[in-house]
Amino acid sequence: MDDTDKKILDLLQEDAAQPVADIARKIGLSVTPCWRRIQKLEEAGIVRKRVALLDGQKLGLGMSVFVAIKTDQHNADWLAEFAASISAFDEVVEFYRMSGEVDYMLRVVVPNMAAYDSFYKRLISEVALTDVSSSFAMEEIKYTTALPVGPIGGREQE
Repeated sequence: MDDTDKKILDLLQEDAAQPVADIARKIGLSVTPCWRRIQKLEEAGIVRKRVALLDGQKLGLGMSVFVAIKTDQHNADWLAEFAASISAFDEVVEFYRMSGEVDYMLRVVVPNMAAYDSFYKRLISEVALTDVSSSFAMEEIKYTTALPVGPIGGREQE
């Protein structure tokens, strides 16, 4: 992957719906070579999919909850069952296996506390867990889906 590919990725992360002709113009390529590069990035799995980012507040989904989960189960069968159960919850928008004190971390998006309480009750009824701790986001200060594909910190590395 060269600098031109990275520029394409930055532009796609900014707006995946922009026409290929606009991307090509911005990076100084003609349309066909630009389109071929995008196709190769997709075929390589670097571009996994193109999506629309929605405004949770405007959709009435303004509460983000970070859910830390501890378990005393550490075997493949339990993990497979747990992952399938958690993945079936639409409210869970991120799901990670962690190192350290917490075994799993979820980001849950709900409209309000009552909806979170309902989610919590369904969660603990589906899977045996040792501890569940919830932290509620008070303010979203930075949120992005864009990965830093260019130079770190926007500067060339020394």
